[in-house]
Amino acid sequence: MTTVDSPPAESAAAGRFAPSLRRLYFVRFGFAVVWAAVLFADTSHLGGLGITLLVVYPLFDVASAIVDVRSAGGTGPIRGLQANILISAIATVALGAAGVSGIPAVLRVWGAWAIVSGAVQLIVGLSRRNGAMGGQWPMMLSGGISVLAGVSFAAGASASDPKLGNLGGYAVLGGIFFLVSALRLGRGHRAD
Repeated sequence: MTTVDSPPAESAAAGRFAPSLRRLYFVRFGFAVVWAAVLFADTSHLGGLGITLLVVYPLFDVASAIVDVRSAGGTGPIRGLQANILISAIATVALGAAGVSGIPAVLRVWGAWAIVSGAVQLIVGLSRRNGAMGGQWPMMLSGGISVLAGVSFAAGASASDPKLGNLGGYAVLGGIFFLVSALRLGRGHRAD
């Protein structure tokens, strides 16, 4: 690992931003675990609760990205976060529509969303990695895994009996990455 010394202004900005980002990551971890638990309890069919859960997840992602942008105070990867807001807003609407078409349609939409949003998360993590904040390797790894999971969801839509349960596992794994990143965030001026 290489140590990177950031300019004092960048270090100060990252120092102010890291605590709010850490809190956001802890909240995202808790949300993912609770969301997955409710989804696991209701995976047998795609009724009202299931469709609501499917819509709430990307909607929470939109809210989290807005908090992230506001916390950043105009610094950092704002364009990537703004792109994520747009992508997740589109996914919210698309998942609501797909929910009435059935589980295969949901898996296709979720897969597309996971691929695109995972790529954006990877880019945002990479852009934050070289700054004074540190703690971004879990976010980069999570973004890459999201892309691969998205491909798997899209392929799983063609299965003879597609299931929503894998979405819960995806959420829990993503939540764990947020937890690890929260614990590592702001640990010095490392390029991790």
